Amino acid sequence: MQLIIDIGNSSAKVALFEGDTLAEDFRIDHAELGQLLTKKASCSAIQAAIISSVIPLGEEVEQAIKALPYPCLRMSSLLKMPFTIAYKTPETLGPDRLAAAAGACLQRPGRDLLIIDVGTAITYDVVTADGIYLGGNISPGIGMRFKALNLLTGKLPLIKKEGERIPIGNTTETAIREGVLQGVDKEIEGYIHEYIQKYPDLLVFLTGGGTFLLDNRVKSRTFADSLLVIKGLNRILELNNGNS
Repeated sequence: MQLIIDIGNSSAKVALFEGDTLAEDFRIDHAELGQLLTKKASCSAIQAAIISSVIPLGEEVEQAIKALPYPCLRMSSLLKMPFTIAYKTPETLGPDRLAAAAGACLQRPGRDLLIIDVGTAITYDVVTADGIYLGGNISPGIGMRFKALNLLTGKLPLIKKEGERIPIGNTTETAIREGVLQGVDKEIEGYIHEYIQKYPDLLVFLTGGGTFLLDNRVKSRTFADSLLVIKGLNRILELNNGNS
């Protein structure tokens, strides 16, 4: 059994795999990580682990990792990947971006892929059919856009994405909500259409949560997978443990 931990900006996803089969997955707060690792140290069924984090780990978590009785990989661009990295500064790549790309390659090998991860930031990454990770772009996430409108203006309120939705906002609240959410929809759709021009057989993986109002041409080649990063981390762990 493999232990997979993906630490994001707001929380952490934890999963257990039996080979390629997902046995369990759940989400925890950052404050619970040390206790979780201490508990998993006594699980005799776990043979290896991998941890990916976009934030610095505290001393408690670092000590708990060192105490694990089985090998625990730190996700980075230095590990063996199911693709070749063509990014000019691979050491600066977010580990979640590489893991999501690996998860997409696992499910659709030998295809041109666009991987879109909608989280604190929105990332767009491209892997070609011949196995080259080209890189991609980063833009502000949904929550960040709402906060920016509030913090960088004098009067606009901070609102939630949940609430009344109408095509043309008729209050400040609905105008902000539609401006942000429709903007994200159109940004995502625009990226997909642009890359389809370059890669006609492109497949798109969408992860990170959210429901987006994409047109039918885009929807027909889009796969939504909230566990794409977790699946990719498990694949990378297998590759680096000699289980490929």
